[in-house]
Amino acid sequence: MVVHFPTTHERVVDELGRRIVGGAWEPGHALPVEDLLAADIGVSRGALREAVKALVAKGMLRVRPRTGTRVLPPEHWNHLDRDVLRWKQAGDAAALLRDTGELRRIVEPEAARLAAVRAHPDDVRALYDALAAMEAAAAEPGRSGYIEADIAFHRALLDAGGNRLLGSLGRAIEIALEHSFVVSTQTPGAVEASLPGHRAIVEAVAAGDPAAATAAVLAVVDAAEREIAQSPGLPRDAV
Repeated sequence: MVVHFPTTHERVVDELGRRIVGGAWEPGHALPVEDLLAADIGVSRGALREAVKALVAKGMLRVRPRTGTRVLPPEHWNHLDRDVLRWKQAGDAAALLRDTGELRRIVEPEAARLAAVRAHPDDVRALYDALAAMEAAAAEPGRSGYIEADIAFHRALLDAGGNRLLGSLGRAIEIALEHSFVVSTQTPGAVEASLPGHRAIVEAVAAGDPAAATAAVLAVVDAAEREIAQSPGLPRDAV
């Protein structure tokens, strides 16, 4: 396995992003002056400026002459950005779980319906392959690879509808899905219990049955939310 060591740029972006999401600076407030902030983080002013540019691109900061660099309100942030999702996961896991569950309810039933109508044989094969990987991982003592296979399944479902925006959405929210799946599979027996529901989705798509595919997805999402609600360490209103 190749270990990735963050570059200075990545480290500074990560540090600033975590601070913003964590509320170190209120929306509308200016960041500390450049010299002080660079010294606080332990980097050059040039490295700080490049990190600021990255966060401007994510919708988290705005740079203006004379007024300096200011934090933008969360409604301006790109919440599907992988880094933003990661920072939200670290800062408020319960809120991210709730948002992910709501997004799944909005997106996945329609994706399943489209898949049942439009899926090509290769799309169905990809779903069966992901399901087989889930089943194989579930049978392993450590269940290594199960979460990865589960993510691949749901991405394949979004791809199978033939809507490229849905496919891109699946790739964008991969971190949020991973976080949700990790929590929802912690309860003993949850992994085994989820497999029949995923198989029902594939079989409905393969049969070209939109109503059954929609119902099967909703059943899987319902089950995941019940497991998350029972997960230790999360507030009762996490979902």
